[in-house]
Amino acid sequence: MPRALCRRALATGWLVIAASMGALVPVATAWGQPVETEAGDARIIAAREYASRGDTARLEQMASTPGSHPLEPYVGYWLLATRVARISDPLATQPIRDYLQANEGSLLAERLRIDWLKRLGRENQWQLFNEEYSRVQQPDGELLCDAVRGRGASADIALQTVEAQWLTLTDASDACAASLQALVDAGRKSADDVQWRFRRMVEANRPAAARQAVGMMSNVIAPDPATLGRAFDNPMQYLMSPAARGASTRGARELVLAAVARAARTDPRATYLRWRALNETHYSVGERAYAIGQIAWGAALAQMPEAVQWFAAARDLLPNMPMSDEQAAWQMRSALRAGDWPAVQAATDSMTSAQRNLPEWTYWQGRALQLQGHPLEARALFERYAGEPTFYGILSAEALGRSISWPQAAIPPTLLEMSRVESSGDVRRAIALLRLDMRVEALREWSWGMRGAEDRFLLSAAEYARRIGLYDRAINAADRTRLQHDYSLRYLAPYYDVFSREARTNRLDLHWVYGLTRQESRFHPVARSSAGAQGLMQIMPATGRMMARLVGIQGYNTNQLAETEPNIQLGTAYLRNVLDSLNNSYVMATAAYNAGPGRAKRWRDNRALEGAIYAETIPITETRDYVKKVMANAIAYAMLLDGRPISLTQLLGTVPGDTMQAAR
Repeated sequence: MPRALCRRALATGWLVIAASMGALVPVATAWGQPVETEAGDARIIAAREYASRGDTARLEQMASTPGSHPLEPYVGYWLLATRVARISDPLATQPIRDYLQANEGSLLAERLRIDWLKRLGRENQWQLFNEEYSRVQQPDGELLCDAVRGRGASADIALQTVEAQWLTLTDASDACAASLQALVDAGRKSADDVQWRFRRMVEANRPAAARQAVGMMSNVIAPDPATLGRAFDNPMQYLMSPAARGASTRGARELVLAAVARAARTDPRATYLRWRALNETHYSVGERAYAIGQIAWGAALAQMPEAVQWFAAARDLLPNMPMSDEQAAWQMRSALRAGDWPAVQAATDSMTSAQRNLPEWTYWQGRALQLQGHPLEARALFERYAGEPTFYGILSAEALGRSISWPQAAIPPTLLEMSRVESSGDVRRAIALLRLDMRVEALREWSWGMRGAEDRFLLSAAEYARRIGLYDRAINAADRTRLQHDYSLRYLAPYYDVFSREARTNRLDLHWVYGLTRQESRFHPVARSSAGAQGLMQIMPATGRMMARLVGIQGYNTNQLAETEPNIQLGTAYLRNVLDSLNNSYVMATAAYNAGPGRAKRWRDNRALEGAIYAETIPITETRDYVKKVMANAIAYAMLLDGRPISLTQLLGTVPGDTMQAAR
């Protein structure tokens, strides 16, 4: 490991940061925990408790005598957030106006303003709504729809945004229903457009939004709202009903198609048989293509070989059949899984140009062309993303026979640049919130402070966070840079002695272990997931107990998962255990670490699969993205720790076929 990187990556223990004027002051341990409490912390903790209990009287008393703590704005916010929800007269809001003016540009002002605007929208107070809406920086779907209803200066822009999300906006609020209806009333959306919105909401499992779409249809073509619940909740039973067998009107057929789309997600083969048993003469070519396309999508998600032929059958019926981006992606994945390279190439025709040009599909188009004897066209596609520090950027470079290299590191931040970060209100609040174990709020404040920041500020924030041991925030900031980069900050390697020792003990690739831990916790030692996983390597308590017995940790208790050495020791031992059970396949073990060994095994094919294809065809989006990021991280760590790349293609390897599946 190069010494310069060692000095930067291995910083642990008590740390100091260069403050303004060059003074050195202790800030935090490398654990991101407090050195000592600050004056006023108890006041903030008490205010949080009052807010959680809804004790507005005590909150009001505290807010009347404000202190100087960095988190003082939270006292006022907690009080006013309660008032926004309960105030009888939404116009009697001078305290809200005063708070927004005093805290303009902050995260809390944004959140309070959004809550207030939604209340104003519900009360139809459009003059005041329109005055305040222009100050919102990140409106959500409901607020966009309210802006349309408000008919203010921003209404046209908001309506265009809603129109652009016609097939993807899943917000089922009354405001959005009214805005979508406004597009129909203005003639900007046709009956066919409404039908496709209904279908997309069914596919997305958004029953409330689907019902709203039915309400926008004319009685002649609308499905029966009373029957929609049956088709949605028990689709296979509905497909067996007399209503489905006798469907002849457009609305009745649409209900059958909705049931097909829902049923195909759980049992594609049975859905196909039920569909073929219906009277297909009642259905148009487009409707038949839609039904088969939905069954093919379900089959692709289930990794069934029939998916390719069913997608082909749908295209034969209607070559230009509309598909969502997700469905088109699974058409491509099913062809990859089958090793059908002409079908891979054909699948791009179902994609929009924007989707087709994404890194993943650009790479696979290149592979398809390469394997079909078109090397020059393939090379042009690989060139687009080759060398980027991403899964497909690295694979594209390797397809061109190149070694990856990172851009030259940016000039380190100056003392003045560091002082700008330290004095940022957003950063100060984030640090204070972390000290009080208010991690969710801290992450929101930090992210708010980094939004739209220029590269020098981001690099300074990353270095600031590294120095005080907030490694996850350092990575977060460094990851955002656009033109100036420092990959030693993006890929920090703390706790090196422990990680390297345990990797050697368990015969693991150190780069992979670091890549996985970066994805799990970004090196936050007391991170806890919603599922209960804990610590650096996000170990579930049951897994920790099991591995503690295997490795012989005496007197083990779950609290040790928040300690660096036990967590790494247990996590690496578990990785070795998983690798041994999965043919020493790093890509399968990565999937298993996220989704469980049973699923990782089920996702094999009956024949050997290229590791990259195994990764791309994982049916759970979270796990698929996780695997690709971990494997790309491993290559980055090899480059940064050893000064030389390793091959991603080789690390992915080949996933052996499932002989039991082949026998079936």
